[in-house]
Amino acid sequence: MTTTAYLVKKLGVMSVANVGSIIGMIFGIILGLINAINLVPASSIPGDSIVLGLSSGIMTFLINVIMGIFFGFLGGAIIAFIYNFAFSKKGGIEVDLEFRE
Repeated sequence: MTTTAYLVKKLGVMSVANVGSIIGMIFGIILGLINAINLVPASSIPGDSIVLGLSSGIMTFLINVIMGIFFGFLGGAIIAFIYNFAFSKKGGIEVDLEFRE
């Protein structure tokens, strides 16, 4: 097995943005579940119907997932753009990869 050093000179903005949206979706699901679980009992005021509490929990979950996807995509695109701009003059990140047969 030989190790070869490679230099990452440029990142694909759309590919990094797509990965960012997947990571954002995962965080959105986790935070959405936490927020929905905490919101359902809080919004179920005695005398109101349980439907109000459930619908607020579901909407909170969906909004968290959608916002996670959106901001993950946007953040990934911004990071890739800044990387491409900043390292166009200075080089890039050096990565050591191992070759296996």
